[in-house]
Amino acid sequence: MKRTLSLALLLSLGAFSQLTAAQQTLRFGVDPTFPPFESKASDGSLQGFDIELGNAICAQAKVKCQWVQIGFDGSIPALQAKKFDAILSAMSMTEKRRQQVAFSNMLYVTPSALLTPANSTLTEDISTLRGKNIGVAQGTIQETYAKSKWAPQGVNIVSYPNQMEIYPDLVAGRLDASLANAVSAEQGFLGTPEGKGYVNKATLDDKELLGNGVGIGLRKGDEANLTLINSALAELHKNGTYDKLAKKYFTFKVYP
Repeated sequence: MKRTLSLALLLSLGAFSQLTAAQQTLRFGVDPTFPPFESKASDGSLQGFDIELGNAICAQAKVKCQWVQIGFDGSIPALQAKKFDAILSAMSMTEKRRQQVAFSNMLYVTPSALLTPANSTLTEDISTLRGKNIGVAQGTIQETYAKSKWAPQGVNIVSYPNQMEIYPDLVAGRLDASLANAVSAEQGFLGTPEGKGYVNKATLDDKELLGNGVGIGLRKGDEANLTLINSALAELHKNGTYDKLAKKYFTFKVYP
């Protein structure tokens, strides 16, 4: 009788363990206003490289993916408030952010670009930017860079809720330029009819302020999810899934 009960208990515990694993969910926070990394399709569904990469990570780790939409500038406070488990929203790994969150292994590297009308005389030289209106997205490394490097020298930095809200003002002439992620700018603006006549006038690469690649942000001390994500990401590189997704979205190598 005892042996039968012990066997039944073991089987029950095993079934419960499998059920718990099957129901595990990894919740990603994302701001879907940043194509080609994350945006909304016409039917409202999420799309983009980060979305597909996150779903692939979940599939590899055999957990359920859940996406929580939030404004980028509020993503770290929301992460710390446990509204989701990780930030997967093209977040560059800067030293300032490392003080607040733990980062996964690097996802990709992309530079920042100064977007101007093709006939503009603006460059990254501060003498050309002084007195001009430069649009940046709130909470981004581009905002940090512009406010740290340019604002003290007489450049008017105008912050917007997200990058997609900047382009109409740039086209209308209310802004002289925008500092943005180069890949997102290329595919989300320069390659569109609205972006015709605009160019990337300068590419910036300041590792202290602009970071050293993009990672997934997690709460400090969350070793379980950090290990889960890094292990899954390593497998995606090994089995070719990462390269397949990258080639779908980019015409150049984003992972060194």
